[in-house]
Amino acid sequence: MRTSSSSLVLVALLTIAGPAMAKKERPSYAPTYPEEYQPAVPANGAIFQASNGYAELTSGTRAAMVGDVLTILLVERTQALKSNSAATDRSGNIGLTPPSAGPLSLFAPAEAAMSGSSGFTGAGEAAQSNQLNGEISVTVTKVFPNGTMLVRGEKLVTLNRGDEHVRISGLVRPADIGFDNRVLSTRVADARISYSGTGEIARASRQGWLNRFFAILSPF
Repeated sequence: MRTSSSSLVLVALLTIAGPAMAKKERPSYAPTYPEEYQPAVPANGAIFQASNGYAELTSGTRAAMVGDVLTILLVERTQALKSNSAATDRSGNIGLTPPSAGPLSLFAPAEAAMSGSSGFTGAGEAAQSNQLNGEISVTVTKVFPNGTMLVRGEKLVTLNRGDEHVRISGLVRPADIGFDNRVLSTRVADARISYSGTGEIARASRQGWLNRFFAILSPF
């Protein structure tokens, strides 16, 4: 009886902690706040220091420093199509005419003829298309000497029946940032874009663990 009650308590704890674990943020996509980044000011006696968060007047409200926020427009769309076909044909005939008289006249002409043929026809086709549209705001994590910025961020949307996660990280050039502080996702270098979901709808669209197990073992 004690073992049964302990199991029930463990199941209850996992049920309660499940949503909290699903909403846990990933450190690799955590935002970077301005006060967390304080670059050391070189002691060269100069009044102007670019490391103090300098941004050109022509940049306007565009992100330029660590901790700044910019918006990435998700306009991902990919389409791939591949097809191939092959056909082979081969045939051969051999015919021998044995003598009709004498000790070698053991076979009839029809019994000394051979023929063979082989053929193969194969075709394959694969097609895949993906599309992702939306917007997500990220923070600047690091600014490199050439001005390129490392950005990252995530968005968590909690719906009635589950959660939706959108995560992105990559490199952005200042020249690709628009006047409204937006940049296309196609302009993000080394982009890592992740879109996933948790909850009842996501679980219903996945195959059960027992079916996955037999799918691995099945030779067909």
